[in-house]
Amino acid sequence: MGLFSSQFPDQAIIDGIKAGGTRRRQCETVLFDRYYYLVRDGSRKHKLSGEECASAYTDTILSVIDQIIADRFEGRSGLKTYVYQIFNNKCVDLIRKNATNRGSVHNTLSLDDTILQVPDEARPAIQRLMDQYEAELLQQRIRLLSEKCREMLLAWAEGYTDEEIAGRQGYNSSDVAKTSRLRCMERLRDFYRGKKP
Repeated sequence: MGLFSSQFPDQAIIDGIKAGGTRRRQCETVLFDRYYYLVRDGSRKHKLSGEECASAYTDTILSVIDQIIADRFEGRSGLKTYVYQIFNNKCVDLIRKNATNRGSVHNTLSLDDTILQVPDEARPAIQRLMDQYEAELLQQRIRLLSEKCREMLLAWAEGYTDEEIAGRQGYNSSDVAKTSRLRCMERLRDFYRGKKP
């Protein structure tokens, strides 16, 4: 079975995902690649960053796969319409979340602003404490991620490319690895914002 997504009718993708194993992985990749253009379109339409749209798109595809496996995709619309509707809803959710976060940002004073109010001779010690606190906080938040996400982010931090990460972790392409990495980064950001795992 080739991986050219244009050769796969919707039903072949659905059947392949339900089949499991290697066939499922191939069909998941076909599904992911087929509608990836929505990331660019969503960024333009909703004025979201490419990273935000890639994260929303990855969540969309995972949701569609879950719906197919659980037999909740009834086929009343084509896969394209189904994917588009879920992706659009996720983008709108992001816009709302961003608007809410922007409203609360104005009420905070950053640590960088606070350190400027400290006497000059005390700044290096305070900065070291802040750096140590941030490093400990990062380690705590990283431990909340799945093992696969931890491995991916640590490999990326060590300088591995998305293509190398794809090879190490068994992803079919560097694009899939990149989108998964961006999704892991978004989860890590959520943990920083205090969301529960």
